[in-house]
Amino acid sequence: MKLERSSPVTASRKSPSGILGFDEITGGGLPRGRTTLVAGGPGCGKTIFALQFLVNGAKEFGEPGIFVAFEEESRRITANAESFGWPLTQLRRSRLLFVDAQPKLDLTQSGDFDLCGMLAGLALQAKQIKARRIVFDALDMVLALLPDLAARRREVYRLHDWLMAHDLTCIFTLKSGVGEPTFTSPQPYGFMQFMVDCSVILSHSVVHGVSQRNLRVQKYRGSSFDENESPFVIGDTGFNVAISRILGQLDAKVTQERVSSGVKRLDTMLGGGYYRAATVLITGVPGTAKTTLSGAFAEAACRRGERTMIVSFDSDGSEVIRNLASVGIKLERFAKSRLLRVVSARTITGSAEACLVRIKALAVAHRARCLVIDPVSSLSNSGSEVRAHGVAERLIDWSKSDRITLVCTSLLNEIEGQAVGDSALHISTLADTWIHLNYLVQAGERNRGMSIIKSRGTAHSNQVRELILSNAGVTLADIFTAGGEVLMGTMRWEKESAERVAKEVSEVAGKLKLVTLDAQQAELQVRLKAVQTELVAKQVEKTLLASTTASRKAVTLRGSVRMRELRGGDAPRRK
Repeated sequence: MKLERSSPVTASRKSPSGILGFDEITGGGLPRGRTTLVAGGPGCGKTIFALQFLVNGAKEFGEPGIFVAFEEESRRITANAESFGWPLTQLRRSRLLFVDAQPKLDLTQSGDFDLCGMLAGLALQAKQIKARRIVFDALDMVLALLPDLAARRREVYRLHDWLMAHDLTCIFTLKSGVGEPTFTSPQPYGFMQFMVDCSVILSHSVVHGVSQRNLRVQKYRGSSFDENESPFVIGDTGFNVAISRILGQLDAKVTQERVSSGVKRLDTMLGGGYYRAATVLITGVPGTAKTTLSGAFAEAACRRGERTMIVSFDSDGSEVIRNLASVGIKLERFAKSRLLRVVSARTITGSAEACLVRIKALAVAHRARCLVIDPVSSLSNSGSEVRAHGVAERLIDWSKSDRITLVCTSLLNEIEGQAVGDSALHISTLADTWIHLNYLVQAGERNRGMSIIKSRGTAHSNQVRELILSNAGVTLADIFTAGGEVLMGTMRWEKESAERVAKEVSEVAGKLKLVTLDAQQAELQVRLKAVQTELVAKQVEKTLLASTTASRKAVTLRGSVRMRELRGGDAPRRK
C-alpha cells in the first residue's frame, strides 16, 4: 500500500447533491473530490440516490458525471429512472455517461485480476466530458471476483487513489446484509467504512405492516452533520429526506392579517379570525362537526378567491361536498371552477412520511393558499408512532414557510369523558389556535359544545358556546347559564320559555299595578281638591269671623263712650 497519495488531500469542500433534505443534514452535500459509501439492503434506494446525485450535478451545478454499473444494465437503470422526470436523454448527450461493467455470467477467471484496465478507460472518458462526479454502483459485484480479502483491499485502495488523483467526487454503492441497518467491519467489505470520507446507511423495514425507509450519515470527515436517523421516501421526483428545522434557519414571516373561519361568531371570539399562515387544530370525538367547521373555513377561503385544498382521510371528495351542502356549505361550484380541490387520502398509501410528501406535492401543484387535512390524526396510524410527532413538525414548518393557512382536524379516541386529548402526533403543542368540540348530554339530549383552548398572539373568548348546524349554515348560540350551569338544546329552550312566561306574567302584573296606582292617584287628587276647597272655605270663614268680631268690639266701645258722655259721669278725656 502506498504511504502517500498521488495528489494532496485538500480541505473538506461540499458537493451539493440536490437531494431534498440530504444537503441540510450534511451541511451542504457530499465531500467534494472525495469518496462516499452508500450502503444498504435490497430496495433501500442506493442506485436511485447515486443516480440522482449525478443527474442534479449535471443539470443544476454544471458538473458532468459518469455512472459505472456493475450489476444492472444501464438501459434498465435509465428506463426505471424515467418515472422521476429526470432529463436523462438530454443529459446523456454531453454531461452524463453510462458505462456497463457487469461481469459475464459465464466468465472463467484465470490468473490475477485488477481494475487497472477499467480505470484507464474511465480516465479517458472522464477527460472527454470533463467529469467532476462518478458513481460505482454495486461495487461488491466486481470485488467478489477477487480471490481473497487482501486482493479486495488492494483494488479498493487502488480505486481510491485513482479517484483522488483525478479529483472526482465519488459514490460507491454496496450491499449490506438483509435486515441489517448498519454496515460493520465483520462483513466482507466493512474495511471500506474506514477508508471513505463519508458513509451513508440506508435501511428499509416494515413497521405494523407499513413500509419505512430511513437514512443515517454514519461518518463525515472534516464536517459536522446530523447523526440521527432520518426517514425518507422515494417520490415522484426521487429521494426526499424528511428533516426538521435546521438550527440557524430563518424564521417564517409573520403577519397581522386575519382570515375568516367561515363562522362570524367564531371570528368574533377569536378577535377577528385566524392569522394568515397559522396552524389551526380542531379536535373532538366523532360527530362533533370537525369536518363541518373545517369545511366552513374552506368555503370562506374560496369566497375570497384563494386556491384551497381539502385532504380527507375519511371520505371521497364527492361525499365531502354532498355532506357539507346539507349544512349550508356550498363547495360544488368552487370545485367545478377548480378553485377548490378535494382529495381522498385513501388513494395515498405508505408511511406517514410518504403521505406528507404526497400531500405537499398535491398542494404545490394546486398552488394552494389554504389547506384542510381531515383528520390529520390518521397520519399517526401509518407506521411508527415514534415518528408521528416529527411528521407534524415538518407539516407545520412547511405550511408556514410556504405561507399556507393550515386547518387540521384531529380525532380523539374516547367518546365519553371530559378529558381533552390529542393524537400521537401531539400537534396541539405546535398549533397556533386550538378549538375543541365536545358533546354535552342533558335531559336525554346530546348537544355540541365549542371552546377555544388557545389562540396564540390574540385575545380570545373563554366561553363554551353551543355549535348549531342547520340548513342555513353553521352558527354559535349565545352562552346561557342557569344555576351556574351552561344549558343547551331542549333544556335551554325550556328554561328560556319558562323565563319568557315569567317575564310576561310580570309585565301583566306590572301593568295592572300601574292601572291601580293611576286610579288611586286620581281618587287622591279628587280628595285633595275637596280638602283644598274646604280649607279655603275655612280660611274665608275665619277671616269673616275675625272681621265681625273686630267690628262688634269697635261698636261696643263707641257705645260705651257715648253712654258715659250722656250720663256726665266722666269728663271727656283729652287726647
